[in-house]
Amino acid sequence: MPVEPLSRTEIESRLAELPGWTLDGDRLTRAYRLDSHIAAAMVVHVARVQDELDHHSDLTLGYHTVSLSVHTHSAGGAVTEKDLELARRVEDLAPAHGAH
Repeated sequence: MPVEPLSRTEIESRLAELPGWTLDGDRLTRAYRLDSHIAAAMVVHVARVQDELDHHSDLTLGYHTVSLSVHTHSAGGAVTEKDLELARRVEDLAPAHGAH
């Protein structure tokens, strides 16, 4: 079943429920600050969620940071419901890793 791109209005409305997430061009993005580099285990947790959803972001580990950038390739690089679901799932797991 193909996924449909969301309108900019719908994306912006839904982002109100996801603090820290922004629409940057054609992607949803978020950078998390970690209290320590050991909290980078969050990357593994995010990777597991991505595998569960069969939807993967660009995931970057930096010094005390984890950044994500996501859009849906099968929808022509647009933002879809799949991207918002991934963002919601990551937002839910972030506090357990000391990410803010």
